[in-house]
Amino acid sequence: MAIDPAGSVTSPVGFEAGATYAGMKTYGDGKLDLGIIKSETMCTAAAVHTRNRLYSASIDVNRAHLADRQAQAVVCNAGIANSSTGARGIADARTMCDQVGAKLGIRPADVLVCSTGVIGHYLPMEKVAAGIDAVELSRRGGTQFASAIMTTDTRPKHASVAFGDYVLGGCAKGSGMIHPNMATMLAFLTTDAPIEAGFLQETLSAAVDASFNLVSVDGDTSPSDTVILLANGARGGPRIGKDSALAASFTAALTELCTHLAKEIARDGEGATKLLEVRVSGATNTAEARNMARLMTTSYLLKSAVHGADPNWGRIVTVIGRSGLHISEPGVTVAICGQRVFEHEQPTEFDPEAVAAAMRADEVLIEVALGVGTAAATAWGCDLTAEYVSINADYHT
Repeated sequence: MAIDPAGSVTSPVGFEAGATYAGMKTYGDGKLDLGIIKSETMCTAAAVHTRNRLYSASIDVNRAHLADRQAQAVVCNAGIANSSTGARGIADARTMCDQVGAKLGIRPADVLVCSTGVIGHYLPMEKVAAGIDAVELSRRGGTQFASAIMTTDTRPKHASVAFGDYVLGGCAKGSGMIHPNMATMLAFLTTDAPIEAGFLQETLSAAVDASFNLVSVDGDTSPSDTVILLANGARGGPRIGKDSALAASFTAALTELCTHLAKEIARDGEGATKLLEVRVSGATNTAEARNMARLMTTSYLLKSAVHGADPNWGRIVTVIGRSGLHISEPGVTVAICGQRVFEHEQPTEFDPEAVAAAMRADEVLIEVALGVGTAAATAWGCDLTAEYVSINADYHT
């Protein structure tokens, strides 16, 4: 399966999208800050939401609207998160669904809503209403939508992938406050395949765990994190469930698309200059492999070393040793950019200058083996730069 980086949420048949500038976003690149996705027909829908217990108003509304596992449209604004805004915030999110429903001629309960941006501010509902009215939907509007959901992102993130006779499209936003439990991260996925509701949710949850949940920029989990997947079945064919011939292909395509978008989030981390990929093997189970990989991507000392192209592998073994996870000390190995730097509890004979030169590339790979099992996992992060501090020191003011 080949990822098409030019693809978007409107690559699958039967989806339209569009965006406008409503006046909410005052930072970041681009002048779009409100977008809508619409399917021509009702979709089977699935979602994964943040584990932040002080979640945004949109989470309340979407959980209610997804009770029947159906939806036909999504509206999203950037600039204001509509989080920690109490009963008014929930009412405003519902009003957005009402307005989009009226515009598209569908039930408000079939509209999902997301907001991203500054926490603790109320939505300017007059601007929101005018923006919703102004959005023009088209089959070419997927890239506009991807731009409209950005906050401190430096570029839109969108792609598509084909499986069988079907297409999966998607976009994501995220640059800071990234540490998904489910990162501030939103992702919207669409497909023209007919997917059974239970299988759709099961497959999305697994794909998120293997992709978005293994991204970290700064260790913080947003109250707005949401991944939504809409399947409209517009290309026809028998419904795909876990026992269908195309089940494995759909699962692989969804995981591949989510992984691509997750890596783009890490690559575009606030102030980042490098993508950090951590591969862990030899763990007792998948959960421990993922935990170890996530610990690596959140170590400020390691992220700083990556930024400086410093092959200080001591920062890696320190994370391994403090992790509290199962390891075999004699079996632990560490490699940086393909060069083994530690094994058998001691350093190897490696060329520090060659490793440092390799670390000056746009992508830095760290491989860790724990020596106690066969489970593996990969996580993604970025380097820590002075620009990250500058962005977040000035973000609100």
